[in-house]
Amino acid sequence: MSLLSRFFHRRCPDGLLKFVDRVYVFDSCFSTEVLPDEIYHIYLREIVTELHEQYPDSAFLAFNFREGEKRSEFAEIVCEYDVTVMDYPRQYENCPLLPLSLIHHFLRASDKWLSMRNHQNIILMHCERGGWPLLAFLLSCFLIYRKLQTGEQRILDSIYREAPKGYLQLLSPLNPFPSQLRYLQYAARRNMSPEWPPLERALSLDCLILRAVPNFDSQNGCRPIIRVFGRDIHNKGGLSTQMLFSMTKKKKALRHYRQVDCDVVKIDIQCMVQGDVVLECIHLETDPEREVMMFRVMFNTAFIRSNILMLNVDDLDILWDSKERFSKNFRAEVLFGEVEALSPSRPPIATLNGEEKGGLPVEAFARVQEYFSGVEWIDSGGDAALLFFKQISSDDFQERFEKLFSNGLQKLICLNWKVFFQLLWHHPIQEAQELEGIAGALVRLNRRLYIWLTCEGLTIVKLC
Repeated sequence: MSLLSRFFHRRCPDGLLKFVDRVYVFDSCFSTEVLPDEIYHIYLREIVTELHEQYPDSAFLAFNFREGEKRSEFAEIVCEYDVTVMDYPRQYENCPLLPLSLIHHFLRASDKWLSMRNHQNIILMHCERGGWPLLAFLLSCFLIYRKLQTGEQRILDSIYREAPKGYLQLLSPLNPFPSQLRYLQYAARRNMSPEWPPLERALSLDCLILRAVPNFDSQNGCRPIIRVFGRDIHNKGGLSTQMLFSMTKKKKALRHYRQVDCDVVKIDIQCMVQGDVVLECIHLETDPEREVMMFRVMFNTAFIRSNILMLNVDDLDILWDSKERFSKNFRAEVLFGEVEALSPSRPPIATLNGEEKGGLPVEAFARVQEYFSGVEWIDSGGDAALLFFKQISSDDFQERFEKLFSNGLQKLICLNWKVFFQLLWHHPIQEAQELEGIAGALVRLNRRLYIWLTCEGLTIVKLC
């Protein structure tokens, strides 16, 4: 039986396909035709009206995948008929995927909705033109999240086959299957790990290594340029993304690689990434205005292991007709470093008597976070320091701390006092009573560290 099928047990409203129980997909998502606005409005109104007639006791939630930031035309129409609508973007930096946080939001929202009102609620899935690749991916995620099917590749492939032949190629110049499969495997780990999605690591994307030169010009070689897109970890703008790295197009700065000359290409990048990242490798023609996409890969830093991402040609999003341009032994390796190995740019900080005046950078708290996993780090300014010391002043926190000793405690003691003196700079005399209590907690905490280190025979630096 087809994975997406018409209703068999009752008359189905025209324009809908059944996915699983109480989850329906608008058949316009599979159509290559674009309906005129007037006909499209009638199409939606007739479907929703008939749904209410057939399911008078049900509530309806519609997920819509659209282009742009404005409220969709679909939402404007169906909301008139008491349908709740959630609009999602239909791509992430031109990749038909969503950030992991939005995938998680979609899965949790759909699961919760179906469990409400004595399991009578209904979900509708709709995408605007061009949104089918993302919709196919999220339907696959839904099956895995609810443990209705297993086998990520088989599920994704079977759902894509429900669309007309050639439909995916019409909508996407690159084959999105490899990156989508990678994220589908991320979603599958939710069933194996209690903590999902996992914390997103901040990493330095150091370089890209190509083992075997792709053939993208008449000289059996390529002139690669790299672009990296993602969320700026210093920007608190939520899910907004930007270009994090791009190589210059100047011919003098670019090198042409030929298969006859070399087997390995190493391209230095050196940019900080965190969370969902899109890396593009582009061949630049002799005319700098002409670019050809060699491959694209989207990944999440939470799932990078041993600071390396190894990819063969089947793991890359490539043009539909370009697989023969890569040799059978081609491999791309994305190498990462820890954040401490990178010196990220940050706004200049004024100094007073050789000491910094201003908020502590996030990096100053990196080691403290290793010891205080329960502390919620809000920002890098004085308020973050104040919140930190308020939390460590509790007896419960200090009891927990005694269980977390490790070899870096000397550095931790010094850091405690450094943060405290920064705190004094940010919070002057009017908060002296509060700071006095915090300082007392800090003294007690460091005294325990001192005693423990002394018992271990370690050398203590004079702190104050």
